Amino acid sequence: MLFNSYEFIFMFLPIVFMVYFFLLSKRLVTMAKGFLVFASLFFYSWWNVLYLPLILSSMLFNYLIGTSLNKESEQKKVSKKQLLTFSIVSNIALLGYFKYTDFFLSSFNGVFNANIPLLHITLPLAISFFTFQQIAYLVDSYRGETKEYDFLNYALFVTFFPQLIAGPIVHHKEMMPQFASKWNLVKNYKNIALGIFIFSIGLFKKVVIADTFAVFVTNGFDNAQTLNLIEAWVTSLSYTFQLYFDFSGYVDMAIGIALLFNIKLPINFNSPYKALDIQDFWRRWHITLSRFLRDYIYIPLGGSRVSSFRTYNNLMITFILGGIWHGAGWTFIFWGFLHGLALVIHRAWKSLGFNIPNVFAWFITFNFINISWVFFRAKEWDDAIKVLFAMFSLEHIVLPKELEFLGLEFVRYSNVWLSNIFADKYILVQLAVAFLIILSSKNSINFQKTLKLDKISLLFCIFLLITSFLHLSGVHEFLYFNF
Repeated sequence: MLFNSYEFIFMFLPIVFMVYFFLLSKRLVTMAKGFLVFASLFFYSWWNVLYLPLILSSMLFNYLIGTSLNKESEQKKVSKKQLLTFSIVSNIALLGYFKYTDFFLSSFNGVFNANIPLLHITLPLAISFFTFQQIAYLVDSYRGETKEYDFLNYALFVTFFPQLIAGPIVHHKEMMPQFASKWNLVKNYKNIALGIFIFSIGLFKKVVIADTFAVFVTNGFDNAQTLNLIEAWVTSLSYTFQLYFDFSGYVDMAIGIALLFNIKLPINFNSPYKALDIQDFWRRWHITLSRFLRDYIYIPLGGSRVSSFRTYNNLMITFILGGIWHGAGWTFIFWGFLHGLALVIHRAWKSLGFNIPNVFAWFITFNFINISWVFFRAKEWDDAIKVLFAMFSLEHIVLPKELEFLGLEFVRYSNVWLSNIFADKYILVQLAVAFLIILSSKNSINFQKTLKLDKISLLFCIFLLITSFLHLSGVHEFLYFNF
């Protein structure tokens, strides 16, 4: 079940909302929480009920371990470290089996010319997110930062459906106090109005903007045999904007849905394409994943408290692991390597005291991100090389017939200059509008703080919802569901 589907918007969400607050109105708090857990598990198992035992057993295992780690008086420090290590390894092993087995087998076959058959294991939905979330819980329990021991509360923390599938990756201390607050046990009409408004923005981003660009991305990366220079740039920029609006759309929808239940999810997206350097980008993009990588990988490795050489190594290791987390493939690993290398260069550059004007800083940062996304999107190395070669090859410039008067000898003119990606000249307008939106519009963080619930906001919300509903016939999954 997708946020951008009729069954979710018109059936699942209204029913869960009404039943949850009905139970709370009767002061059946435990039953209401139990119902919300049940609804979240139903939401999860809608895709494949066979993976329901997986998330249940994972929750039970981590809850028992976390409870044991909290019992300071009954555990010696050494045994707690061993227990934490065992639990983290177990979680990573589970994730590794489902997500990376075929990747390791295919890589082994390629290196040693072997022929071990692949297992073709289906990746369980959300396993990367609930695994990282529970690892964070275990580490926090080891540090004595968790205080809830009830399994129902823990299950609600893990399965709360707005953030279950694609994040944000939340901490126990961020969520459970909100569910326990008596002020959140009654309907808050301001939160409801704000939640619907933010949800409508996210839905519009996903089904109207992101899914429109998706067509050109698929044609450019997967279908076209060759690309000319403009087609290649349209392909790469289309994916850059598709991923932006797809992921930010999911984040907005998750924030909006959670607000209906009086829950404020942590900030996970803050206009990342406005970043002036790569470090600023990672402070803005998938913020909770960046926080996890920093707190549970980078800092334990020594962070920036060690020598410059070791700091650079720590950055490379952290972002290569971040690339592996996103997907089982060498293109993801190389994408992580590129971002690690960019952070190393940025840190070295800053240490020398150099600065460049903001306009050039933004231009360099955005283009690096756009180029690196090519490896992130490409299914195979050849697909990435095809797009990148065409982006920087002056031998493949094709312009519309109307510009033939320019008389440039190294340019070919054609009426079908975007035919390989089945686009027309209006794609350039769409890209320009996307640029305008990402550089000038507010994000959901600002709306939560400054939105005035007046007639203009109501009309804008209605416009977004109606336009989005008209585009729901071609429902597409969110890109981060694949990770």
